[in-house]
Amino acid sequence: MGISIRAYARHRGVTDTAVHKAIHAGRITPEADGTIDADQADREWARNSDVPKAGTRAKAAKVVVPDASTQSNDGPASLPTGGTSLLQARTVNEVVKAQTNKVRLARLKGELVDRPQAIAHVFKLARSERDAWLNWPARISAQMAARLDVDPHAMHVALEAAVREHLQELGELHPRVD
Repeated sequence: MGISIRAYARHRGVTDTAVHKAIHAGRITPEADGTIDADQADREWARNSDVPKAGTRAKAAKVVVPDASTQSNDGPASLPTGGTSLLQARTVNEVVKAQTNKVRLARLKGELVDRPQAIAHVFKLARSERDAWLNWPARISAQMAARLDVDPHAMHVALEAAVREHLQELGELHPRVD
């Protein structure tokens, strides 16, 4: 025969409600008569509970949360291996919430741009710049030929060839968009 639930609660330094919850959750097993074997219950409590005993402070675990650039496309980053305590899981959850809220706030402030929209805009600007350069020899070659007193057609062909060669060199650059 063991001790009462209230006596065991005093022994553990917790409320009798906490002991009742531990029994209902299956963390500790009472005797057949409803009493508690203190030694057995202490072992079960320690083995089956992630919650520290009352009066003790939980040590904060260092949890490494990889940033978005190191995560694979297979899904969210996995938690550290080797078993994760409830405290570690809660810490990871809070870090993720904070990062999500930071992104939402930046979006609301207008500090973020839509990546596909920005890429399309840059592409459109580059295409209009290229078209302007391709049209330039036709506009300017006759005036330059008159100033230099050379054949206008020869000037146009030379300028167009030089512009196309220069644009080809620029096209070989591959900007990195991350």
